[in-house]
Amino acid sequence: MLNASLIIDGNDTAAQDGGVFQRIGPIGADPASVAPAGTVADAVLAVDAAAAAFATWKETGPGERRRLLNEAARCLEHAAPALAEAMVAELGATELWAKTNLHLGAEMLLEAAALTTQVSGQVIPSDVQGSISLAVRQPAGVCLGIAPWNAPVILAVRAVAAALACGNTVVLKGSELCPMTHYLVARCFVDAGFPPGAVNYVVNAPKDAAAVVEALIAHPATRRVNFTGSTKVGRVIGGLAATHMKPALLELGGKAPLLILEDADLDEAVNAAAFGAFANCGQICMSTERVIVAEAIADAFADKLVARVSSFAPPRAQRGPLGSVVGSHTVTHCRALIDEATAMGARILLGGTADGTFMDATIVDGVTPAMRVFREESFGPMVGLVRFKDEAQAIALANDSEYGLSAAIFSRDINRAMVLARQVDSGICHINGPTVHDEPQMPFGGMKESGLGRFGGDAGIEAFTELRWISIQTTPRRYPF
Repeated sequence: MLNASLIIDGNDTAAQDGGVFQRIGPIGADPASVAPAGTVADAVLAVDAAAAAFATWKETGPGERRRLLNEAARCLEHAAPALAEAMVAELGATELWAKTNLHLGAEMLLEAAALTTQVSGQVIPSDVQGSISLAVRQPAGVCLGIAPWNAPVILAVRAVAAALACGNTVVLKGSELCPMTHYLVARCFVDAGFPPGAVNYVVNAPKDAAAVVEALIAHPATRRVNFTGSTKVGRVIGGLAATHMKPALLELGGKAPLLILEDADLDEAVNAAAFGAFANCGQICMSTERVIVAEAIADAFADKLVARVSSFAPPRAQRGPLGSVVGSHTVTHCRALIDEATAMGARILLGGTADGTFMDATIVDGVTPAMRVFREESFGPMVGLVRFKDEAQAIALANDSEYGLSAAIFSRDINRAMVLARQVDSGICHINGPTVHDEPQMPFGGMKESGLGRFGGDAGIEAFTELRWISIQTTPRRYPF
């Protein structure tokens, strides 16, 4: 069994009251890990430590911040075997998904290192004679990052890396579903040599989540909040942040549409759909959940997609994209969506069954907006096929969703696809590429119920700094009285 710790002021520590909780993974009945059941008192200590460290860290030069972030990337690579073991035990992750997390997590740290010298300002012309006006970006203070379980290394790194690059200190609040995985990520920053208190780690038992999160947000020293997770929980986080006047960066749920026009390269579209729908068993916020395909090519596309997905290794083999989903609740939820859809006339082209938490890749044809499967995020290895007659209907179907995170369009006519891309209500839209795609330097975030704000590149700098106006009067100023 894997044993996690809290990290406060650079030290591994137990919860103040000695409480622990166990994470039972999706495969088998034995505990995968045991972790401290952090309390409100632990949360306060973590923010206190980050606040104390901020006084020094904010004055640390960009070169030293860059060096430490590069070293953290090396530490993450060194911790790869332990992180992969933890992901498999706590989440049922496949080897492929663990490798993807480790690779992109390291890339995010390297990109954050490059950001340290990109935090810049501006000289703004003033109407006051002799006045020099500056727009200056400076560190905000303590940043709280709340990371989810589904891409545990990638999203834990994203929750803290840009904030550190900008001169902030951080508290990482780990997921109760992968406390050991998130502990190992946080530990990489300590092992890299970040000063005590610059990176702190708190995790709690599920029953204490609400109290611990509220304490972390309410603490006067917390100046930024970022959260990745469900829209339901995101509303709570956003509400708490607003109550305490803290800016919140929220990356929430999705129901990504993949539009396939009649002139698309079908083989490329099939590969993108198979990847987007079934990578990590569909447990990605960008997962392709709705394939909106032109009627003229729908049957041919469906046949090719079934053939492509049928070539995947079975879930129990845990090779390729399919493995265990995170828990039996995912299977139950997906089964309910499938059953309602088929009762309303949809057809299962592939899958639809599960062996425990090993769920077969499922393709459902004939999905309509009247069905729950069209609207509700499945977060499992299933995708619905929706047919359209013309471009106007395709855009209407794509936008008929409360979500707006990622989307994709396949067409050989790039100008046509670009016109449609501008009409899709999503923060991200890829032309002739999958809905699942991320690069550390890109502005990443959604519209509508998919969240607020953007991670990545210049957008990350904007999210984790204060923009201030500082003026210098260089000559005597004239006043009206």
